[in-house]
Amino acid sequence: MKKNAIILLSGGIDSATAAYYIKKRIKPKKLIFLFFDYGQRALKEERFCVKKLAKLLKAELKIINLKWLGDISTSLVNIQKKVPKTKERDLKDVKQGQKEILRWWVPCRNSIFILAGLAHAESLFISEKEKYDIYIGLKSEGRVHFKDTTSKFIKKVNTLAKEATHHGKYKILAPLIKYDKDEIVKLGEKLKVPWIYTYSCYIGTSEKGKPIHCGDCLNCKLRQKAFYWANTVSYTHLRAHETSLHLVC
Repeated sequence: MKKNAIILLSGGIDSATAAYYIKKRIKPKKLIFLFFDYGQRALKEERFCVKKLAKLLKAELKIINLKWLGDISTSLVNIQKKVPKTKERDLKDVKQGQKEILRWWVPCRNSIFILAGLAHAESLFISEKEKYDIYIGLKSEGRVHFKDTTSKFIKKVNTLAKEATHHGKYKILAPLIKYDKDEIVKLGEKLKVPWIYTYSCYIGTSEKGKPIHCGDCLNCKLRQKAFYWANTVSYTHLRAHETSLHLVC
């Protein structure tokens, strides 16, 4: 019996690949994307990509207003401050990475996203008797990682889900949790993920109505390295396509 799926979608490489994996491998009967507006600097660019992905995968898209989270966030993801350029050596400096992790930490972000997905799943079961699993595109972050991006975290929120809902039989799944980013790119290639409709940049930049990656922030550097190590798609070629997108939100 086919299940239904709620996917927490940001428009980045990881969540987009997770969405294609779920659509093509798990093949849910019904598919809902939840996209969160939490005042992120890249809101327009992310939303643009998510809308494209929802259309391609024939998923219902719900945009959830969490602007209050952006209001209390101290993360550079939300605050309009100059973002430091990330250099090659910075990616290898584990100690420095662990020290700077709070630059990017949005308070309880993944927990809030998952609980929002869980609330939607329970509401749909109560009102329509339809069962949904909740999926999030977390991946292996290596030695420098946020506490809410691990297998342990997923296990804990599944325990919470049992006590936080009336029926208690909802699953929170992270199918890519053991993948490195280059492995996700390789999987995405097999699944034919349209990288042109993925956005990773922390800055959120557009020129003449076109979303572009800055190429210098931490997330842009990790994206570049993922494609480099996957040895499948030329990042230069990919970026050329990205800069040709018209931003309509």
